[in-house]
Amino acid sequence: MKLAFWHVDAFADRAYAGNPAGVVQLDDWLPDAALAAIADELQLPATAFLVPRADEWEVRWRTPWAELMLCGHASLACGHVLLGRDGADRVTLLTRAGDAVEVRRASGGYELALRAIRTQPRERPDAEALLGARPLETWRNADRYGIYLFASEAEVHALSPDFEALSHIGNDQFACTARGSASDVVSRVFVGGPGAREDAVTGSAHAALAPFWAERLGRGSFTAHQASDRGGDLTCRMEGDRVWLGGRCTTVVEGALYVPG
Repeated sequence: MKLAFWHVDAFADRAYAGNPAGVVQLDDWLPDAALAAIADELQLPATAFLVPRADEWEVRWRTPWAELMLCGHASLACGHVLLGRDGADRVTLLTRAGDAVEVRRASGGYELALRAIRTQPRERPDAEALLGARPLETWRNADRYGIYLFASEAEVHALSPDFEALSHIGNDQFACTARGSASDVVSRVFVGGPGAREDAVTGSAHAALAPFWAERLGRGSFTAHQASDRGGDLTCRMEGDRVWLGGRCTTVVEGALYVPG
């Protein structure tokens, strides 16, 4: 079986920056084991699988070790592929959770609409040991999204998390953030559980950071930089209960994926 495949660097204006994602187009859903095998073979941070449904697309996302319920950077990559190929202005992705994710053209790149993720002040006593520094404030929610506010951009850059400890705590997300210099906001994002790691550029984290920072900045839009080794730049804009995340994408590979069966 031959499947259309793209490797896209999302939230990047050049190759080998931003966050890599695979995009695989299917005629219909393959068994879960086949999707898992493809994602494991590709070894990208996330692979998006697309199935056409009338004027929309069903989407599922997988890492090499698990299925994701939400993946912002791979959704932006899907928009880049579909809008670039079909010439449309916007596309809707339908998730297994019943949400609709919209991607549209904007300012030379794309904007992605995600549900705003709200957090509340909530202590995490082990945060300092896990992250290597003590945050000024900790905000979290029941879905394992966490925001850890630091006093300066330099502190965020200097963080040295204990990834071994993070691998044993569950699939928590640690968005460590401060006011930025070249951008309004800077962050680094660490993900716990199996495969604990630093994420390159994280759409879902900015769906939580957007309402958090919009209140502090006193405005509904701002610029953001995720300070991973690869790095990535985003615009964040609140619109009701949705967050619009803007950025560019770069195609690194376009071709065919050969799958047994």
